[in-house]
Amino acid sequence: MTATRRTGYVWHERYAWHDTGTHIGVFPAGGFNQPHMTFESAESKSRMAGLVEVSGMIDELIRVRPRLASRDDLLRVHDAAHVDRIERESADRGGDGGDGFTPFGRGSYDIARLAAGGTMAAAEAVLTGAADNAYALVRPPGHHARRDMGMGYCLFSNVCVAIEYVRATFGVQRVAIVDYDVHHGNGAESIYAVDADVLTISLHQDRLFPQDTGSVTETGAQGTNINVPLPAGSGNGAYRAAIERVAVPAVTAFRPDIIFVSSGFDPSPVDPLGCMTVTSGGFKDMAAILVGLAEDVCGGKIVFSHEGGYSPVHVPFCGLAVLEALSGHETGVPDPFGQSFDASPAHVLQPWQDAVIAQAALIADALRL
Repeated sequence: MTATRRTGYVWHERYAWHDTGTHIGVFPAGGFNQPHMTFESAESKSRMAGLVEVSGMIDELIRVRPRLASRDDLLRVHDAAHVDRIERESADRGGDGGDGFTPFGRGSYDIARLAAGGTMAAAEAVLTGAADNAYALVRPPGHHARRDMGMGYCLFSNVCVAIEYVRATFGVQRVAIVDYDVHHGNGAESIYAVDADVLTISLHQDRLFPQDTGSVTETGAQGTNINVPLPAGSGNGAYRAAIERVAVPAVTAFRPDIIFVSSGFDPSPVDPLGCMTVTSGGFKDMAAILVGLAEDVCGGKIVFSHEGGYSPVHVPFCGLAVLEALSGHETGVPDPFGQSFDASPAHVLQPWQDAVIAQAALIADALRL
């Protein structure tokens, strides 16, 4: 029987009100680009929140109220010019995070503060003992945001803002980030590239986004950035192997005070922005391994913060599966996509995937020295 745990859960309807406009997925509407919907819309997140409620999972969770990250909270991570510009443009009619592909509308500054503050609140609940672990279902996402600009749909770095908050407030010193979003966690990596007390581990599709970052050879000034750039098509076997052979030994050697997980469901086989094949069961397995890892190295203190995932119909089932792993409560809700993808041959670890994992594992081994 799976042990039950007290899992904190953050969600606020305001997250669904972050307006990303009528892009055609990624590109602005206009000319031959007929207005449609930005991939990063409210759909996948609000539908996940809906399934959490309808499945009964909500009754097994501890509701954690998000709060607004203060300007000072943001400035522990981001440059003042970046914060001020987002605030200013948000008060007018909106703008772009900084890379030309991160639209936001009027009022998004406060919603982005609420997203960072939601991850802060989740971490606080875990560190104060109000919850054993936590999942922050927040929006906009954060793992691409750099100190000086937003990027890849991210305005502020939710996880990094939460990390600096708990370091300043709770005496936390060493932190590990495990990121399984399909895109490279370049923002967090750049923010902590010279910080020996933060370990960043990113599992991502090789050269997807950003195309010029995320190489296995990029280890940061302190050797505490680990990248696992998996080939397109990787499924449950490759992801599980990367977690077991790279993340587990690296985090175990690092001995953090708390683990943060950048939880993106865009490695799903039906995601429009990735070419991976991880199923809801694959995400559940990764989450279970990471929860067990946290129990072994830092008293179970682990916080999942929602990142990408752009399939409105599949993300809810992937998210529910992760919440089952965190809480130990089984809802019995079947993933309807399982009949198409659970038995796929793509889940077998392939030699070309194994080779990348082996390279990253050598870097993880070096942390034990």
